[in-house]
Formats: sequence, C-alpha cells, structure tokens
Amino acid sequence: MCENKKNILLKDFKPKSVLKRPSNIPNKAKYPVVDAHNHLFGDVRAEKLIEVMDEVGVKVFINVSGNVSLPFDDKGYTIQRQDLQIFIDNYISKYPDRFLAYTMSDFAQWNDFCIFKTDDFVEKTIQHLEEDVKKGALGLKVTKELGLRFKDKDGSIIRVDDRRLYPVWKRAGELNLPVLMHISDPAAFFLPVNEYNEHYLSLQEYPGWSFQGSYFSKKQLLEQRDRVVADHPDTTFICPHAANYAEDLDYVAKFLDENKNVYIDFSARIDELGRQPYSSRNFMIKYQDRILFGVDMPLTADIYRCYFRFLETADECFDYPDYMGRWGYSRWKIYGLYLPDEVLRKIYYENILKILPVIRNSQNFPAG
Repeated sequence: MCENKKNILLKDFKPKSVLKRPSNIPNKAKYPVVDAHNHLFGDVRAEKLIEVMDEVGVKVFINVSGNVSLPFDDKGYTIQRQDLQIFIDNYISKYPDRFLAYTMSDFAQWNDFCIFKTDDFVEKTIQHLEEDVKKGALGLKVTKELGLRFKDKDGSIIRVDDRRLYPVWKRAGELNLPVLMHISDPAAFFLPVNEYNEHYLSLQEYPGWSFQGSYFSKKQLLEQRDRVVADHPDTTFICPHAANYAEDLDYVAKFLDENKNVYIDFSARIDELGRQPYSSRNFMIKYQDRILFGVDMPLTADIYRCYFRFLETADECFDYPDYMGRWGYSRWKIYGLYLPDEVLRKIYYENILKILPVIRNSQNFPAG
C-alpha cells in the first residue's frame, strides 16, 4: 500500500522529466554570426560583451536602440532616452568592427506617450534621425508603443498607419535605412489573464505586458502595420519576433509573399517556433533569404548556445531562456530544426549583409 499519497494542487504540480535524450549544445556557432536584434541591457562594459561574443562566435552586435539606455535587474528593465553618441563613444569607437547601432529617434519616448503635442513631431523625428545617421546610426527602431500607447493631442491612440507618420518611413527608405518595426506582442498578451492563458504566469509577474482590452486588437494592429509596409515598397522593413505572429506561420508566410521589402527575425521567439519544429523548419528553409538572427536578450554564452542548438541540432525536448533571459521558466520544451548549412549561413550573417552592406567590409566575414 502506497503511504506517500497526498493531495497536490494543480498550481503546485511541477513534474521533473525523466526523458533521456542526448545533448549536442554547440560551443560556438557553425558560421560567423551577426546578432541583428539586441539591446544594451544594463551597464555592461564593451570588453565584457566582446568576451562573450568571442566565446560563442558572434562577430557583430547590433544595438537596435542605440539612443536609449535600459537599466536592468531581476525585476526587468526600464527605458531612458540618451544621446546616441554615448553608445558610439563607449562601444563603437572602441570596437568599430564589432558594434553597430540603430536609433529610435523621437520614438524613444516613455515618460509622456503624447507624441503629437505639437505639429512638428514628424519634422523633428526626421531631423534627429538624419543627425543620428551622420553620427553612424544604420537603422530606425520603432517600439510596440506605436498602436498601443502613443497618443494624439486629444488623448486618442495613434494608429500604426497614421498617414502623418508616412514621411518618416519614406525618409528612412531614401536614406537606405531599415525600419525595425515592433508592432503588437504575443497573441496571448491580448487574451484574458486566466487559467486558459498560456502566458498566465508571465502576465502575473509582469502585468504591464497584458494588452487585453487594448484600443486596437492584435489583428487590427498587424493589419495597420501591413498597410504601412505595402504603402512603402522602397523602404526595407524588419518585422521582428517572426513578424510578431510566430503562433501563426501561415499568416507570416503570406505576409512575406505579399511584401518583398520585408525581412523578419525570430528573436525571443524560439519558444514559439521550437514547439512546432516541423512547420518551423519548413518555413525557415522556404524563406531562408528573408530571416535574420537575433536574440533580444542579455548577452550570455548559454543564451546564444541555446539559439545555436535550436538552429543547428536535432536535439529534442530541451529548455530555453524566457523573455528576460532567465532559465527555469519554460512553458514547454522545444525541439531543434537541424537546418541545412546554406540556410544557417544566410540566417547567421549573409542576409543582414544585404541590408547593411557596410558589414561586408569587416575583417570578420568572408567575401560575399
């Protein structure tokens, strides 16, 4: 007779897997890597970042929010605007072949989400964008606040496809700058925060991530973004996080088919892609010319190696870091895609060279 029986609440149920499968975690990536989507989380010295990058084979780090700082601790991060020159002086000037930056221009605004207080917001945004480009910025980053939090002078939420902003996207194209546009968030962030929500624990810990009841639905936000992309065929757009709909790769495929000026990255989405490995592998092979590598997490060797494991190996049922770069918060296990070598090369560095040819001149990369 079993004497160890006791009632366990479902919320306390934390089974430990007894599955035995081999681990093939790469020490370094198989090919040179450009981390095309990351931020400077916290006050980490350039020398420390280079140490991690060299350890795992990352040749170039692109800080897509070069004119902001992100103080970071175990409770998350906050965002503060700063001069782009600070990142240039402390990182790019010290290691010109290893660090690059985008700017957020005047979209770097969090203390007051009313961006159209005056009629010159677009004019100033373009002016400051051009100034940052002269300093060395190579792209424009736009956050999810557009469509979710940025407001007009009357207090209404500004649409992603607000035509007053069209001159910004047009000017970026004229300057040959990619626009990295993060619109919306994971699908479950827009659903009720209850026992059926697959992000329930994350939304309990970070309630500000919930957009249930937002003025625009996720569907509306993506429709607005897609309209902006279609209306600016001469501007290159990078739609991060698997076009912010990794839960529906059929939609992402259609979006890419209809818009040849779009690239995507899969930063902070290997959890979504790794739970659908057959679909993800087929998708990445089919769209191998349109996908960029990025992690969008604090720089650690183990995080990079997990991404390499996901792309390069056929490992099964393994853990991954959460959105904050922490281990032990997996909602499910993921599976490796064992992508062909030609696909890995394109994702790791060749595709970003097409967007930012300045990288091609770096000593770190083979001649293209």
